[in-house]
Amino acid sequence: MRLLTLTLTFAVMAVPLAAADDTRKVDERLADAAELFSEIMSAPDRSIPQGLLDKAPCVVIVPGMKKGAFVVGGKYGKGFAVCRGASGQGWGPPAAIRIEGGSFGLQIGFSSTDVVLLVMNQSGMRRLTESKFTIGGEATAAAGPVGRDTTAQTDALMTAEILSWSRARGVFAGVSLDGATLRNDLDENKAMYGKPWTSKQILNSGAKPPAAAARLLSTLNKYSMRKVG
Repeated sequence: MRLLTLTLTFAVMAVPLAAADDTRKVDERLADAAELFSEIMSAPDRSIPQGLLDKAPCVVIVPGMKKGAFVVGGKYGKGFAVCRGASGQGWGPPAAIRIEGGSFGLQIGFSSTDVVLLVMNQSGMRRLTESKFTIGGEATAAAGPVGRDTTAQTDALMTAEILSWSRARGVFAGVSLDGATLRNDLDENKAMYGKPWTSKQILNSGAKPPAAAARLLSTLNKYSMRKVG
């Protein structure tokens, strides 16, 4: 009986400890996302073009997406989607997302890559409110240009719902993520908001962002407070 009581006690104690650990990991990832975006935008000649950033209603930041391979390759990462407020100025509460994708072929290796996506229009923004969608499938996408004054106006850039970039080994460049899937991360959202909200319930909802998101939102506002349109 005593053993059963001790087991139950430890089980009850483990629940808040696990929740605290989940919150800590999310807080660290929010800090990593803020640092990543700041580092990218602080190098104007090798950053996301300002005109594109100012036009985008939403951004997705995935610090340290993992890519591992041994015969079968795969990608997996956790990050955040953030959209501008209803007024078009200022950035709203972050929604946790997961990005997953795979490729087949003879590949051996492992790497960690930072990923940034700009959602360029309302159609792309609606994709973010779905439970999941595939880049290059449901959502048209293109590798983003790099540089302060980039004015490339190719058909791909003009019509893409999503533009994508990656940073690996210090090199920041446009990259194709066709075939990767973005989905809601309900567990991470629960750690942030106390409830397993979906991206649709969070983005542009006016929900109070978690305190740990303050640095990320401040960084986004620093580099683009301009109204979309």
